[in-house]
Amino acid sequence: MSWGVAFAWHVHPWEELLELVRRAEALGYAAAFVDGDISMLGERTEADALDGWTVTTALLAQTQRIPIGSMRLVEHWNAAHLAQAVATAERLAPGRLRFLISIGDRKLDAHFGFPRLPAAERSAWLDETLTAVRALWRGETVTLRGRHVHLDSARVRPTPPGGRIPIAIAARGPRTLDLVAAHADVWDVNLPPVAARVRRAEARLEAACRRCGRDPSAIARSMWIFTRVGEGAATSGTLKEFRRLNPWFAAIPDSEVKEALVVGRGEHCRERLHALAAELGLDLPVVDLSGLSSAATREALEALAPGK
Repeated sequence: MSWGVAFAWHVHPWEELLELVRRAEALGYAAAFVDGDISMLGERTEADALDGWTVTTALLAQTQRIPIGSMRLVEHWNAAHLAQAVATAERLAPGRLRFLISIGDRKLDAHFGFPRLPAAERSAWLDETLTAVRALWRGETVTLRGRHVHLDSARVRPTPPGGRIPIAIAARGPRTLDLVAAHADVWDVNLPPVAARVRRAEARLEAACRRCGRDPSAIARSMWIFTRVGEGAATSGTLKEFRRLNPWFAAIPDSEVKEALVVGRGEHCRERLHALAAELGLDLPVVDLSGLSSAATREALEALAPGK
């Protein structure tokens, strides 16, 4: 099994990020993920917060084979513009964009004029958006008067081959899992690899699939797995770092998170990644190296190279 790798939290200047992604490509990683729409400005004021979509398309242009992904957040995009942008990336780099989307929940959005809506409203917005996006990719002329999406005879050209681009949705709660059942080709399991929690979410997804007449086995799975490599890597320090970089998992107790961290020498971490992928049915485990310095990231890339 191969796995992807994530470089996030605006740690790397553009030149170093490009070098790291190219190295991941050379080492055989299955995908590279970078920062998405959400901005960290205000939290790390001295670091560049590069726009996620711009960086994604630039990386597609400056690599040869590796798929590139970053998170889209529904409130940042007009539905027709999103469909056109993604279809354009597919035209320029066929089969290499990892289209990942979710409902978001960052207070910093308010600083940029984006609305802060309840989860139910953001879920409804994503439902309307993906309904419109799928239709536009099929080449349809779309008029929609929804609560959040308003289109009047919108069209997108070029349309992707077969009228489809795989959609991954990051989800863990009932509302977003309903959206996975309705729209997704890939469930990005928005949880740490805690088996009991994944099983509960899995049961909710299966129930949602039954309600809409879909086979849950047709939906692939990806998951970011927080990983730290090195002789001196310690679970206690890694837990603190995980908490700082993943505030959205605050409700999960330390006792569970500790078991989900992948920490230690390269060989141990690779074995652990294989075991978690098998246990949780992951098609694409993603090694989460977010927050590491460029030097530490390079070392981890080499130690975790899938072909080793």
